[in-house]
Amino acid sequence: MIEVKNLTKCYGKHLAVDNLSFTVQEGQIYGFLGPNGAGKSTTMNIMTGYLGATKGEVLINGHDILKEPEEAKSCIGYLPEQPPLYMEMTVLEYLTFAAELKKIPKAERESQILRVMRLTKLDPVKERLIHNLSKGYKQRVGLAQAILGFPEIIILDEPTVGLDPKQIIEIRELIRTLAKKHTVILSSHILAEIREVCDHIMIIAGGHLVASDTPENLENLMSGTGHVALETKASKEQMEVVLKSVPEISSVKYEETDEHTTLAYIESKDGTDLREKLFYTFADARIPLLTLRLNKSSLEDIFLELTQGGKKQKEAEKKLAGKEEQK
Repeated sequence: MIEVKNLTKCYGKHLAVDNLSFTVQEGQIYGFLGPNGAGKSTTMNIMTGYLGATKGEVLINGHDILKEPEEAKSCIGYLPEQPPLYMEMTVLEYLTFAAELKKIPKAERESQILRVMRLTKLDPVKERLIHNLSKGYKQRVGLAQAILGFPEIIILDEPTVGLDPKQIIEIRELIRTLAKKHTVILSSHILAEIREVCDHIMIIAGGHLVASDTPENLENLMSGTGHVALETKASKEQMEVVLKSVPEISSVKYEETDEHTTLAYIESKDGTDLREKLFYTFADARIPLLTLRLNKSSLEDIFLELTQGGKKQKEAEKKLAGKEEQK
C-alpha cells in the first residue's frame, strides 16, 4: 500500500529524516514510534503530501505522492497532530465542507457524513460550533474528516490526545473496526496503546528506522531465552548458595520482596534457557519456587534501548540485527 524509498528531509543544516525506507502492507495496523524530534511527524507529512522531501520518493498504492498528488492523496485519510478545524463552523457544516473537498459524489455525501458521525459518536454535537467543543470532541471531529470518504489508507498522528479513558477505549475499538477494511498507520507516545492496538511496530530514531516487526517478535528478539526471573521462599543468602552451584549463570540481580521471599533476575552465559536446570536445582535444595519465567523486555524497555542514542543504542540495534539474522 505504501512504499517509502530513501526518504531524506533537511531543514537548512538540520537532518530531520535520514535515508528512510520501509513498506506498509494492506489490512494491518502499523504503530509508528519515536521520541520527540525523531522525524515521525515530518515523515507522515511527506507521506501525505503536506511536505516535500529533499530526496527520495513515496509511493501510495503505486502513485508517486509528488508526481501524481491527486491520485495518491485520494487513497489517504489523514489526522494531523493538530486537527485542521474551522472553529466558526458547526460539526455538520465542517464535515459537509470536507466531503466537498474530498470530491465525494453529492448523492453519497449525506449518508457518509451520518455514518462517520455515528462511528465517532458526534451525533449529539453535530449542530454545535467547533469552537465551543471540548478538546476531546474536537479530536473526534478531526478523526471524522480523516475517515470521511473511507480511503484505503488512514494515517492518524496522536489520535487519542485529549481524550478521557472511556473515549480512548472507544477510539481503539474504532481503529480495530477500520482495520478490517483499511490500512491504518498510528503514531502515539502512549506505548501501551501501540502494544494494545497495532499488528506491526516501526521505531524511528534520529531520522532513520531502527526496528520494524510485530510487538511479540520485538519482545522475543530483544529478550532472548537467557534472561530468567525466579522468585523463591528463601532469603537472599540461601539463594546465593544454591545459584553458585549453577556454572552456566553469568550474572544475578536480587530483590528481596519481603522477609521470606526473594526475587532474582538471572542471565545465562551463552543465552541458554536455564529454567529446567534451575527448577531441579531448587527442588534438590528443597526450596519452593513461586515464580520461574523468561524475563521478557517490555515495549517500553525496547523503545528506550533503541532510541536513547550513543553507544547503548548502537549495541541494541546490533543485538536486534543479529537476532533477526539468526531467525
